[in-house]
Amino acid sequence: MRSGAAPAPRRPWQGRHLVLGVTGGIAAYKVAQLGRDLTQLGALVDVVLTRAAREFIGPVTFEALTGRPVFHDIFEPGHALDHIRLAREADLVCVAPATADFLARAAAGRADDLLTAILLATRAPVLLCPAMNDRMYAHAQTQANLRHLHQALGYEILGPALGPLAFGEGEGPGRLEEPDVMAETIGRALEGDTPYRGRSLVVTAGPTREALDPVRFLSNRSSGRMGFALAAAAWRRGAGVLLVSGPTLLEPPPGPRLQRVETAEEMTAAVRAALPGADALLMAAAVADFRPAGRAGQKIKKEAMPTAIDLEPAPDVLVCTQDAWPRGLAVVGFALETGDGLASARRKLKSKNLDLVVLNSALEPGAGFEVDTNRVVMLGRDGREDALPLLSKHAVAEAVLDRLETLLPKRA
Repeated sequence: MRSGAAPAPRRPWQGRHLVLGVTGGIAAYKVAQLGRDLTQLGALVDVVLTRAAREFIGPVTFEALTGRPVFHDIFEPGHALDHIRLAREADLVCVAPATADFLARAAAGRADDLLTAILLATRAPVLLCPAMNDRMYAHAQTQANLRHLHQALGYEILGPALGPLAFGEGEGPGRLEEPDVMAETIGRALEGDTPYRGRSLVVTAGPTREALDPVRFLSNRSSGRMGFALAAAAWRRGAGVLLVSGPTLLEPPPGPRLQRVETAEEMTAAVRAALPGADALLMAAAVADFRPAGRAGQKIKKEAMPTAIDLEPAPDVLVCTQDAWPRGLAVVGFALETGDGLASARRKLKSKNLDLVVLNSALEPGAGFEVDTNRVVMLGRDGREDALPLLSKHAVAEAVLDRLETLLPKRA
C-alpha cells in the first residue's frame, strides 16, 4: 500500500466492521489516511473521536474519507446506546493515536467518554497504537499502563515507532506507526486463528542478477509482486514469514522479515539457512537459469566487446536445497512459460518433487511480469488442477495459500 496505488477491497478487510478510535494527539492526521485505506480495502469504518481529538482533526474529514457518520458524544440525544451498538457490531476496535492520557483511562477501566465506554462493552479484539512524546512514553506509569492493557486485558499494542517526533523534539520512540503498518496489523488480527498461526514459511521473490562485469548483468523482468503478495498474505494469516528477495523496487510488506539477495547462489544459501524448522517453502522468485561463465573484473569497453558470451547453469534453488528440506516440508514452485505450459509444469512438479506448481504465461496480457494481475493454474501432486480467472496478485496469493493450507505438515 506504499506504492501510491489505491488499495482495492479484499480479504480480510472486505465486509468487516471496524471501530476506529482517534484520541487527541498531533499524529491524528495520519489516521485520516488509515481510515481511507481501510474503507478502500472494503471495511465498514465507524470513526469515534474523543473531545481532545476534535482539537486536532474534525469529523467532516473522516466522514468524507469513510462515507459514514462520525461519532463523538456519548450524551448526544438519540444516541444513548451507541456505545453498546458499536461495541457489538465491531469485528475489531483500533485506537490510533492512543495518547498517554487515553492509555491511563483505558487501563483504569474508565468509561467517561464514548470511546472508553466502547472498550468496556466490546468483546472484539482491540488494537492500541500509542503515540506521544518519547519522555511521556518512557514514564514508568505509561509503561505500567501498557503492560496492564496487554497482559491483563489482552489488548494488542502496535508501536510506537522510532522516528521524528513533533517539531523541535528530535527523534525517539513515540512516533505513530505508518498507516500501511496499522492496516496490515488490523488485517492480521481480523484473520484470527488460522491453520497458519504459528507456522514458519519461507517465500522467495523477485529476479536474480548474474554479473557480467561490475556494471552489467543478466536478469529478467520479474517485479517481485507475486512473492511479496504471498509473504504479506501468509503473515496476515498468522505465519512467521521470511521473505528472501532479489533486487526489486517494491517497498517491503509490513510484518515479514526481509532478506535481500542478488544472485542465484546467494538465494540458494539464504533459503538453505532458513529451512530448519520451516513448514513451507514458496519459490515465487524468477531465479536466473544461466549466468556468465566468467566475470570481468573491470567494465568491458566497447572496443573490446566480445562476439559471444559463454554461459553456464546458475544454481537451481529447489534442486540445490532438497537435501536440507525438513521432514514434511510443503513446497510450492512457480512456472512461467511461453510454450506448452501445462506439460512443462507437470514435468516440473514431478522432477523437482513439489507438492504444488503455480503456472502462468509470460505472453498473456495482464499476467506474468510487471503487472498487478495474474492468471494461473495450480497443479497438485494429487493430480488436481485448478485454473483461476484473471485476478489481482493479492487474490492469487490468497488462492495459493488456501490450497497450500491442506498440504502443511501435521502439528506435533
